[in-house]
Amino acid sequence: MEYRILGQVEVRHEGRPVPLHGAKPRTVLSALLLAGDQVVYDSQLGDHLWGRKAPATMNAQIYTYVSRLRKLLGPHARITRRSPGYVMETGSAWFDLAEFTDRSRRGHEALAAGDHRGAVRLLTSALSLWRGPALANACAPLAEEVRPHLEEARITALTGRFEAGLALGAHAALVPELTRTVREYPLQERFRAQLMTALYRCHRQADALALYEQGRKMLKGSLGVDPGTLLREVMLAILHSDPALLGPVRERAPAGAGRMAPPGLAVR
Repeated sequence: MEYRILGQVEVRHEGRPVPLHGAKPRTVLSALLLAGDQVVYDSQLGDHLWGRKAPATMNAQIYTYVSRLRKLLGPHARITRRSPGYVMETGSAWFDLAEFTDRSRRGHEALAAGDHRGAVRLLTSALSLWRGPALANACAPLAEEVRPHLEEARITALTGRFEAGLALGAHAALVPELTRTVREYPLQERFRAQLMTALYRCHRQADALALYEQGRKMLKGSLGVDPGTLLREVMLAILHSDPALLGPVRERAPAGAGRMAPPGLAVR
């Protein structure tokens, strides 16, 4: 059995989709998956399903959704009543969030150890699990509560992959994807600093400085703050033509090797 929440909530068995109709059963399933082996209280499920406007029949409706899930999942998962809530045991089932977390962790460990090729490979693999905004077809209260934390984990993985790619000298290949990512996250200073670095290494100093000025205006206009230390340091390094900003020359990939930084991983 496979469970997916990094995009639309989906369940697959032996490669075929399990018909999981309705946002509310999908929300109950997602809440139980996110809790791991912890009990999810009825009151929590009520908040995830209806927010502050839970109906008087909340417990009965939750029981109906749990019963529906039990029938759909059959012997592959066990949802147990542990008053005042439910807990779900999935055995050895595959869960995209758990897989993303594991690949990301190993990717960041490789990055910290200086294994930049390994970091690119692992973090690219982790990011490939995203199919769109997390919990896209679940109820809004759960999605709005959980999505920012999941998105932050995705941003961290994406930042690490760009860092590893820059360390390998892949600045030219990274410019298009970094440009899209800065457009998607205009207030994320780390992405902007990485794109400024890549542009500078491509002999586009004026574009890198223009990107800084654009970010400065956005931060001031949206948040009322000046650029942080990282952006200012990169801008000053560019102005002073700091050799430390140049980084390595792009390594020649072995014959038959794939591209270092495949485009299109940023989720829209």
